[in-house]
Amino acid sequence: MKMANRRNLVIVILALVAVSVILLQYRGDETETAQHLTDAPPAEQAILPANGKTLPTESGPKAGLLAPSFTIQGENGTTYAIGGARDKAVLLNFWASWCDPCQVEAPELNKIAEKYKDTLDVYGINVTSYDYKANAERFVNKYKLIFPVMFDLKGEAYAKYKGTVFPTNVLIDRSGVISEIILGGLTAEQLDVKLEKLMQQQRL
Repeated sequence: MKMANRRNLVIVILALVAVSVILLQYRGDETETAQHLTDAPPAEQAILPANGKTLPTESGPKAGLLAPSFTIQGENGTTYAIGGARDKAVLLNFWASWCDPCQVEAPELNKIAEKYKDTLDVYGINVTSYDYKANAERFVNKYKLIFPVMFDLKGEAYAKYKGTVFPTNVLIDRSGVISEIILGGLTAEQLDVKLEKLMQQQRL
């Protein structure tokens, strides 16, 4: 009888040990699984520009949207492209040779191109569909424009920005996002204030 009791006691102890081992193993697996879940990288991360702001996904002729993309040939034969991130901000200046405010701002754009040459590309785009190329070429020579000049022969680039007046100036940051669209002429001081603001935003 005592032997039977002793045998039963041993069986119970062995059973308890076996249950303990199984429980410990289960908890270890659970902890390991939790660790893997914690360490797992997120499934997807948003790609942010340098200033930490989320890029828009829509393009269009409006501040806060991605600048509509286009390529256009300059008078020197070089092809220039707008759209997407780049090393410098961009000032697109849509103009016509007969436009009085365009004539007034041309010398000021030369000064701006020189002042901001390390941080800003100035592109002068003659909307030739509203002009004559020969007159536009005389305009370039008269004002000795030092920045790249392109001829929008069919007005396609101008149409992408819903152009309605001359001049139209479009400020685009390095991420390819439109900062501002300026309709009509500004004084040199007013335009410089807007450019300083754009430069400041890019340093944030």
